[in-house]
Amino acid sequence: MELSIQELAVLTGVTSRTLRHYDAIGLLPPSRIAANGYRHYDQGALGRLQRILLLRELGLGLPAIAAVLEQETSPAAALRSHVAWLRTEQKRVARLIVSVEKTITAEEQGEAIMAQDMFDGFDHTQYRDEVEQRWGKEAYASSDAWWRAKYAAGQVGWKEQVAALNHDWITAFSSGVSPESDAAQELARRHVEWLSSVPGTPAAVTTSASPGGTGGSAADVRGYVLGLAEMYVADERFVANYGGAEGAAFVRDALTAYVEREFQG
Repeated sequence: MELSIQELAVLTGVTSRTLRHYDAIGLLPPSRIAANGYRHYDQGALGRLQRILLLRELGLGLPAIAAVLEQETSPAAALRSHVAWLRTEQKRVARLIVSVEKTITAEEQGEAIMAQDMFDGFDHTQYRDEVEQRWGKEAYASSDAWWRAKYAAGQVGWKEQVAALNHDWITAFSSGVSPESDAAQELARRHVEWLSSVPGTPAAVTTSASPGGTGGSAADVRGYVLGLAEMYVADERFVANYGGAEGAAFVRDALTAYVEREFQG
């Protein structure tokens, strides 16, 4: 099976201009260019475009997508991981639909609705077991209460902050700077500051140990951040956030250099 660029645009909803841009940056080269200059795409190219669109659904930018695709050893294995994520999202969205429908019914009938029903399906609890195992139930309870108190607008703003930080990490790595460079170390400072904004974590409890603070254990902050930095490399969920294994290693090395310098003792 082979499609022209126009046929592929109609089939997928991806414009011809976008497909030409993907070709220009090396993300999706056509499988064949005809004598008239028209691009054509075979089954392999269609599969690659599918993975690109799936990664965009995950919120990754084009440089991050390119890095992830470069790390792939098997298209089938990559698609299996996408399917697992999509099934998780499918269940979460189904819960969201039920939650919103309950709220609509309650509003129309003038009834009260429990807060837990209104927010069922939102993903703030997806790492509960992991957080409790690593840092204790109190850490999760504090951070969960903080997250719920933000409500929708605050949660959206916080997620945008995280997305911007991840984007800046990928940009810094792609630019070729070293983890010890001023640019990478400024990102590391921002990253630790962001971690300190979540109540219940060792960083939140002890960030006063940083320069200009009023006390606390620098060793706790250093150990916590170093542990997370290693997780960024070992856990595929975090690897994807930073554009692939090399990007995640860049973040780890920059954070390691920062906390070893700033949080001693």
